[in-house]
Amino acid sequence: MELLADVMQLVQRDYVHPIDSSKLTDDALKGMLSRLDPHSSYMTEPEFRESMEDMNGKFGGVGLKITDHNRVPTVISPIDGTPAAHAGVQPGDGIVAVDGQSTRGAELMEVVRKIRGNPRTTVKLTVVRGDKPPFEIPLTRQVIAVHSVKSKLERDRIGYIRISEFGRDTPNELRQAISTLKRDAGGKPAGLVLDLRNDPGGLLSSAVDVSGDFLSGGTVVSIHGRNSSDDRSFKAPETGALLPDIPMVVLVNGASASASEIVAGALQDRHRATVMGTQSFGKGSVQSIITIKGHGALRLTTALYYTPSGRSIQDDGITPDIVVQAPNDEQVANSLVWREAQLHGAFANPGPLTKSKDGSNGGRMSAETASPPIKPQLIGTSRDAQLTAALNLLRPPTPNSAAIGASAS
Repeated sequence: MELLADVMQLVQRDYVHPIDSSKLTDDALKGMLSRLDPHSSYMTEPEFRESMEDMNGKFGGVGLKITDHNRVPTVISPIDGTPAAHAGVQPGDGIVAVDGQSTRGAELMEVVRKIRGNPRTTVKLTVVRGDKPPFEIPLTRQVIAVHSVKSKLERDRIGYIRISEFGRDTPNELRQAISTLKRDAGGKPAGLVLDLRNDPGGLLSSAVDVSGDFLSGGTVVSIHGRNSSDDRSFKAPETGALLPDIPMVVLVNGASASASEIVAGALQDRHRATVMGTQSFGKGSVQSIITIKGHGALRLTTALYYTPSGRSIQDDGITPDIVVQAPNDEQVANSLVWREAQLHGAFANPGPLTKSKDGSNGGRMSAETASPPIKPQLIGTSRDAQLTAALNLLRPPTPNSAAIGASAS
């Protein structure tokens, strides 16, 4: 503390321009937290308010979920139906400038603040995509009111539900979607596809509630941290399943992260659904928001997520039961296959809570399960080959095919 105070005093006395002591304090805290791992950070009071707006699902901007990758703000996923999605911004895009000002080395929240602004104003993002030269994408800001659940009834009475992120309203939106599907199917669907591709995550509580809508009792996810007193297990309600006894497929890909991995891992471990697609992102850490009165808040990594069987999601992600890659012409062009493990300061997978009899960790990724994600604009359309594969798995068997049960895995 004495060293910090001495350095701050030297900067205030000798730096070429006057510097406010509160800015030095904020920057020192930001540097301290950002060096810990990719997801810990210090938020000033304005940044904390903006973060809460995100969780409430309504804010002004262009509709991007971004993270820090090698000190470059990088797109996890555009939010469905937003200016970013309509303009073709894709997972893995690196944002190297905002309105002509370089973002390299800038704090992530600072970049977010520059991208946001008043509705009907324009912001220009300079984007690097794979090995292409940088190019500009102009976007007109709007009020982003996120509706995270979309649904429709496919032929053969198979329901399709897409969750684009896990916000506060997601559980309610999901229940409304299930109710509509039941009505349209004349009682209940013959099967269900839950699409979590390009879903960057969100609230733990929403992930637990969503999982609970497909499970009757039992563990959904557990968290384990430095102190055993902080360990917790989250369970589904005993009578929670809204669509019991129907076959189910969960779609994931490399842009499925955090809360979406919790849901996919729970339904996979509990043998409630067949997971299809490609390897998920691998964000298996828990961030706690700790407010500091008058000084913003910390977003601090305090624990790791584990699936019901005790697998850590961190770094590995969820391995599909059935690998189905998007065809080359449906993949994000020139996209790098990047995952949590490639982020600066990311934790290695600690292994399962209990070792298997042969001493292996289990659930490790094989190289062929990872591939560039599907173009966001194709998700849920007739050109979506991964969705077609899921629907075909759920459709009534022909005389030459075998039936799939609700507990397939």
